[in-house]
Amino acid sequence: MNQMINLVMSATGETLVMVFFSTLFSLILGLPIGVLLHVTSSEEQGGIIPQPIFNNILGRIVNVLRSFPFIILMILLIPLSRLIVGTSIGTKATIVPLSIAAAPFVARIIESALKEVDPGVVQAAKAMGSTNAQIIIKVLIPEAMPSLVSGVTLTIINLIGYSAMAGAIGGGGLGDLAIRYGYQRFRPSYMVAAVLVILILVEVIQVAGNKLSAKLLASR
Repeated sequence: MNQMINLVMSATGETLVMVFFSTLFSLILGLPIGVLLHVTSSEEQGGIIPQPIFNNILGRIVNVLRSFPFIILMILLIPLSRLIVGTSIGTKATIVPLSIAAAPFVARIIESALKEVDPGVVQAAKAMGSTNAQIIIKVLIPEAMPSLVSGVTLTIINLIGYSAMAGAIGGGGLGDLAIRYGYQRFRPSYMVAAVLVILILVEVIQVAGNKLSAKLLASR
């Protein structure tokens, strides 16, 4: 029993590390892409720098990256993981494909959230002489923050699921625990424990994200 508790706690820690850093890096990658997708869209869609050709090309690239199944993407990115962190297995290596897999998803979430901003607010900022950069930083992102928080919450939950799948090819964390101990060693209690922890993590993150989003919406 003590061994199972120690293994579950260790695997939970690995999962939290993977999810935290992959969320951070996916935001770093996805935020500018999402902003570009929105600001270069047509004026009817709220774009402030319409660039239809660029927007169409970028949108198609994002769609292609989003369509990759995570397991296949993780295998394809093994050389990149080895190049960046020096290994292709384990928690550190898994952060690389997790971040890249989530970035297109984050970009679409950012784009969708920015589209919800009232066009009148943007027009008012333009009338006051605000630059495009000021509109993005001081108007669009702050106004879209409640939706952005909801989107990031969804991203974190998806990354928990991705991290569990990564355990199938040595990614570490709760997925690895469930497969190595629960499936391969015929110990269903380990698999049940891993699933329960994942469910608890998802529920806690969802509740926290909903409360934060509602708080931001109420403080407008």
